[in-house]
Amino acid sequence: MRIVGVATDSKIYSVYIKKGIIKECGIIIKKLYTGKKIGIVTDSNVNRLYGEKLKASLGKEGYESVIVEFEAGESSKSINSLEKICSLLLEGGITRGDLIVTFGGGVPGDLGGFAASVLLRGIRYIQIPTTLVAQVDSSIGGKVGINLKEGKNLMGSFYQPEAVITDTELLTTLDEKYIADGMGEVIKYACIKDEGLFKLLEDGNHTISSPMADDIIEKCCTIKAELVRVDEKDNGTRMLLNFGHTFGHAIEKYYDYSRYSHGEAVALGMVHITSRAEAMGLTQEGTLDNMIKLLKRYNLPYTLSEMDKSRIREYVLKDKKTRGDSINMILLKKIGEAYIHNIKKDEIDIWL
Repeated sequence: MRIVGVATDSKIYSVYIKKGIIKECGIIIKKLYTGKKIGIVTDSNVNRLYGEKLKASLGKEGYESVIVEFEAGESSKSINSLEKICSLLLEGGITRGDLIVTFGGGVPGDLGGFAASVLLRGIRYIQIPTTLVAQVDSSIGGKVGINLKEGKNLMGSFYQPEAVITDTELLTTLDEKYIADGMGEVIKYACIKDEGLFKLLEDGNHTISSPMADDIIEKCCTIKAELVRVDEKDNGTRMLLNFGHTFGHAIEKYYDYSRYSHGEAVALGMVHITSRAEAMGLTQEGTLDNMIKLLKRYNLPYTLSEMDKSRIREYVLKDKKTRGDSINMILLKKIGEAYIHNIKKDEIDIWL
């Protein structure tokens, strides 16, 4: 078993990484929670595939599980879904002294984690991520939330889990599209903090079937843990994790979350921002070409159809990276080294 420690101002916890660890969830949780009832927040796909397996693991340790299922998909990250989940948890008898488990990809993690943060003014929770993008990124660091009609993740909070339990065996049931989705985030980590990881990815096809898969997941988790440790509330260096996300979120919203997955949109966002930055002399020449070659290797998109710039501008200006009359753009000096570049809102058109 691999264990990555996450230490923030508000909580210290561990990320447990191991193939088949879902069978040991009850044992791990027993060390953290002495109550009897657990609310499981999951989507329809994950519940169908693995709901009974998780429930059985918890049952072996004497836990009573209350499963709250919602329809799979980004559209469920809404206020309506949040209200329904909270009501169903209460109907199932979940109290402030119980535990919530978010079980699934980024949507169950964000939605279930946000429910845990606000229901009864806060209930302890554990993340069990089942997708690559969730295992390397969204399950760690305590960002939870939902989408509004104005854009992605605009309502949320920072609420750290008690633990993250990552079973890499669960990735084997993912479609290739969602393996590529997760690789978008893996490549982001390589771009912002680890040139060695970038070179490793260049040297072979390291996805979930690779002997290096668990190493790569652990490496990404370690990078995020370090950034979260020094900046839990996203006011400084943690913002480096947003590389590709400002335009990526706008692209997701533009296509109503239907054309591109999150990791695909991040890939497109990384290409877009790097093409502009390299042309301005803000990024080392050749960075964009190397990035595109790697994205192609892992079946990620790197070219965009023509879009309505006025709508993209609207979405970007509503993004969380906007502060007052300025926007914090995340750029690369070179592969493995990112930095924050602040621009004024009225300069945004040169970046579109």
